[in-house]
This record gives sequence, structure tokens and C-alpha cells, in this order.
Amino acid sequence: MIASIGELVLDVTITPEGPLRVDDDRDASVEIGGGGQAANFCAWVASLGERARLVTRVGNDETGRRLVSEIEAAGVEVMAVRGQEPTGAIAVLVGDRGQRSFARQRGASANLRQEDLRPAWFEGVRLLHVPAYSLFDEPLAATARRAMDLTRGGGGLISVDLSSAADLQAYGGSRLALELARVRPELLFATEPESAAIGTPLQGLAKVPVVKLGSRGCLVFGRRIPAPEVEAVDGTGAGDAFAAAFCAAYLDGATPPEAAGRAVLVAAGAVARRGARP
Repeated sequence: MIASIGELVLDVTITPEGPLRVDDDRDASVEIGGGGQAANFCAWVASLGERARLVTRVGNDETGRRLVSEIEAAGVEVMAVRGQEPTGAIAVLVGDRGQRSFARQRGASANLRQEDLRPAWFEGVRLLHVPAYSLFDEPLAATARRAMDLTRGGGGLISVDLSSAADLQAYGGSRLALELARVRPELLFATEPESAAIGTPLQGLAKVPVVKLGSRGCLVFGRRIPAPEVEAVDGTGAGDAFAAAFCAAYLDGATPPEAAGRAVLVAAGAVARRGARP
């Protein structure tokens, strides 16, 4: 069982057919579906044939019910607490080369509390993947730390993704680095901007640090693992696909470079299609 704790939200992905015009119209593809880094990670884990469990909080609304139902249909076991806040939403604007900009309303997921957790949810969890989005704000941050303790207590591994350079800078790179040094996750994923924002060499924060390089592949212990060339359509969720494939391969006994080789292939497939999930 591979689990993650964090956001399950509504993604509204907008892909314009050309440059946007100020105060005017532009035709675009508009797609609506499930999103959230923790949820996307679990969806990719399930698509790879692994058991996946998502621990989250959604609103007691039709959006939350639909999102839970959809990801369950994709093979993910969902432990969803219902809150009075609305289910969160993210608007994703896709550029002509697959670049993405985000506008978000975090909603209910950010208010997952320690008392919402059940120790049984973490029994049999071999790895817990924690997006840094789940570590930046309370009460979700304390809840994620409790989930890590429960996982470690059961013999499971911890994986962390730094998630966002902007949020990391706002939170404080040195602050998060100190917290990660205490946790010492087995796996740590970061983009180049996120790695720079934390301000500390990743090698001192995790057993296996991985830097995601987009179309150039990734770095593992300074060794670059190249990615196959594909036509980028939408990069949304590609980092989650990468992390899911890496974690699954690593748990199955692959060396870090072998796991990275598997991860860049899965991420390349994700970039070549629209949407954040398989």
C-alpha cells in the first residue's frame, strides 16, 4: 500500500488556442476534473498496478462527493473527512508549450485535523508521500506530521515533494529544511527552482534526493537520467506521475537510478496528454 495525505480538489484546465487578449475573447479547450497533488499522485500509483490510499478532507458538497467517487473508480481507496468548507478548486492555464499557471482556492483539504485521522488508515502503508503543500499551513501541517509518525511507527517509508517554489519561499526554505532534517525522509523530490528555494543541499535532507528537470529528465545523486523526447501537450500532473512511478519502483527493489529511469518514462507519457491524471 502506498498512501498520500493532502488535497483532493477540482481542476479547471484552460488551454487557449492562442495568446489571450485583454478585455476580449479567445477560444480555448476547457476541461474539468479531479486534481490536487496528493490525489494525482495516488491516481498514478493506482494506474501502475499498486494499491493506493488517499487521506484527505473535502466539502460536504456535490463537488466533493463527485471527486471522491471518480478517484475511487480509478482504483484509489479514499479516507475522506467531510468538512463544512467548500471543496477546493484550482484553475490551470496551459501555455502553448505546456507551461502552466495556477490560481487556487484550497478549501476543505487545508483544514484536515489530527483528530480526523485514524491509526488504522496507516496500517500496512509501505510508503507515505507528503506534498509540501501539506506542510505549509496549519492545521494540515500538524496532521501530516502525525501521519508521518504513524507510518514510521508501522515500518513505512516517507517521501516528500517540495511542491512549489513560491510557497516554499513564503514559508521559509531554511524553516522547512530544518523540519525535513528532523524527519529525514527516504525520498525527496524537487524541481530546480524548489531546490534553490530551500537553500540547503538536498543530500543532507533525505536518503535519496531527486531533482526533476522536466524535459531533460532528472538528477539522482548528481547523475542525470535523460527523459525521452515527446511533444509537450500539458505538464499538469507530470511531476506527480514521476513521483508515483519512482516510489513504486523503489519499493519493488529498484536502485534509485533504475527507479528514475522508470519515472521519466511515465512522466513523459503524462506530458504528452491533457489532464493531471492517467
